[in-house]
Amino acid sequence: MENNPLSELTPIFFLQTFILELMHASEQQGQKHNEELIEKIANTAGCFFEDTYRSNTNKTEALDIESYIELILGLKNNIGGKFSLEAINQDCITVTNSCCPFGDQVTNFPELCRMTSSVFGGIAARNFGYAKVEIKESIARHDGKCVVCVYKNPAAAQGRPGMEYTDTTPVKEIQDMNALHSRIEESMQQIWRKQVKQPAIKEPPAIVAKSATMQKILQSIEVIAPTTATVLIQGQTGVGKELIARAIHAMSERCRKPFIPINCGAIPENLIETALFGHEKGAFTGAVEVHRGYFERADGGALFLDEVDSLSPAAQTRLLRILQEGELERVGGKQTLSVDVRIISATNQNLEELVSKGVFRHDLYYRLNVVRVNIPPLSERHEDLPFLVQLILKRLNKKYNKNIESVSRKVMQKIRSYSWPGNVRELENILERSFLFAKGNELVDLDLEISPTRPKTDEWKGVKENTVAKVEQSFLEAALKQHQGDIKKVALTMDITPRAVYLKLKKYGINLATFRSQTKA
Repeated sequence: MENNPLSELTPIFFLQTFILELMHASEQQGQKHNEELIEKIANTAGCFFEDTYRSNTNKTEALDIESYIELILGLKNNIGGKFSLEAINQDCITVTNSCCPFGDQVTNFPELCRMTSSVFGGIAARNFGYAKVEIKESIARHDGKCVVCVYKNPAAAQGRPGMEYTDTTPVKEIQDMNALHSRIEESMQQIWRKQVKQPAIKEPPAIVAKSATMQKILQSIEVIAPTTATVLIQGQTGVGKELIARAIHAMSERCRKPFIPINCGAIPENLIETALFGHEKGAFTGAVEVHRGYFERADGGALFLDEVDSLSPAAQTRLLRILQEGELERVGGKQTLSVDVRIISATNQNLEELVSKGVFRHDLYYRLNVVRVNIPPLSERHEDLPFLVQLILKRLNKKYNKNIESVSRKVMQKIRSYSWPGNVRELENILERSFLFAKGNELVDLDLEISPTRPKTDEWKGVKENTVAKVEQSFLEAALKQHQGDIKKVALTMDITPRAVYLKLKKYGINLATFRSQTKA
């Protein structure tokens, strides 16, 4: 069991086992225990879903409303439901469902609705401090659909029927619950072993290296990868530092173990330590359970620390200990845990200067800088440009189901004459924007304004934001046109919530009626 932790299982297998075990427990212990069983197992499921969502999105802080809605709708729809957001305000979130994940047989087992209530309520309480879940309508009660209201405000929930949840709500304990939980976990492991095939040997990620400098980097990777040496990758934003890190891991003996990328700069300073090293229950207000940090989750594999220069002094001290001793303590804990993690870090800053200024620990710098890989900017890799373009086109064809085989000579000249301050990431964004509106099998126009002077370094942030915004607006308008203003279909296309689509319409001043009126014309 220790070699196959619960966190490796997928939600759909978890729910399959949930149903099987609940039915079995009902037969063994009688109907009177159903609600207690549901509450216990649903609480475990909710924690599991939330942890999986956080791992996939690298979120460590409390979920905001938009993330919460994305999580609850996503987990239900991924297991066969048809949930959508009906309404939202500062006090209440209302979702509807036209297809029960448990199938038509749910009408014979309406207690399963309690599972939805406990999962939705538990996640909301952990992130908002309070929740009350009211199931107004239910397929299990032959209403034809489900309408679920999640109240975040106790005053608004007063007088409403439903179950209340708080961040300190104790889970009811019943006889033989520990044995039941062990049996559930064992069943899930059995399902997992049946469903998951043995992983094949991973191939190195696709890296374009026609230029002499990139070929030297590939040669370095081949030497570095089989070792356990820590690696420091330096380069400008967008050059592909994570891609190089993944290649190192893929070509190492740890390739079957986790590779966990962390953007240290995206995690709030007051949460970085608990995110990396975990925390014990009661370590601080809101720590209602033990949290395994990224280092524990990456045990046996590799941890990629992007923007490592942004680590706080306290986090730098803890990281140094792990590198020296291979040991850590969770925040608020006293037990020493051993971990075997390879550290690959990256930065777009000059760490030597940060060390000289006293911002970055010199002893940590020397530990991280055992092997250094410097990735050149795209402006110094002209030989790679045509091959990068072909690789990006191949990915875009697969993503958008098109067949654009090449770019015109005029477009390639434009690409070669531009300095690409945003490097490969900017090239990908510009090509995707132009790709969306291209026809035929050749890209003949590139949506790129070439400035006679190179942007200043301090202007890069604005350039990047404007570029991303233009791409997003163009894609949004294309999706609206394709789906004739259907917000739900646009949301599915963009992999965001309907509420997020409305916010983007407001942000870019897009008139939804324009696209809907086209269908009537």
